[in-house]
Amino acid sequence: METLEERVKRVLQEEVSIDSYNPAWPRMFAEEKRHLLNCLPHELIRRIEHFGSTAVPNLAAKSVVDILVEVTSLEETKNRIVPVLEAQGYDYFWRTDVSPAYAWFIKRDSSGGRTHHIHMVESRFEQWDRLLFRDYLIDHPQIAREYEVLKRSLAANCEHDREAYTKGKTEFVVRVTQRAKEFYAR
Repeated sequence: METLEERVKRVLQEEVSIDSYNPAWPRMFAEEKRHLLNCLPHELIRRIEHFGSTAVPNLAAKSVVDILVEVTSLEETKNRIVPVLEAQGYDYFWRTDVSPAYAWFIKRDSSGGRTHHIHMVESRFEQWDRLLFRDYLIDHPQIAREYEVLKRSLAANCEHDREAYTKGKTEFVVRVTQRAKEFYAR
């Protein structure tokens, strides 16, 4: 049986590939949102949002739909949501590489390819700033193009190193998120 360390290493080495925008991504989000609302305890779920590059029309992205789920309690998420989604075949990780830690799930298709990343956080977590980043990219297509160029370059150079790919985007994401906070605060 695979240890946690082996699982983490395996998923971090999975291929990073950027694809042209797929108009099916919003539908994939809507279907997964419906599924989550139907199978998870309603009292633990507050909102479910589509974020990341697949939520930005016409932006190239990894073909993985990112979903941000607000939960009322991460402790209850571990006890009541994790068993449900693991039983359905989702990979589960307790993300301790960020602070505060949170629940993260990978949904895969029948061939083992990633289709969705589900991030479960409480309302006070900074991950909600990612919605500002998403909205800023939608409202500023030239910035979205710059992001696409960066992602394509990183994917070409970090094909089997998801950590390096993500770290390579960090400065851009932080800078644009700060700009978005200022822009939307007006």
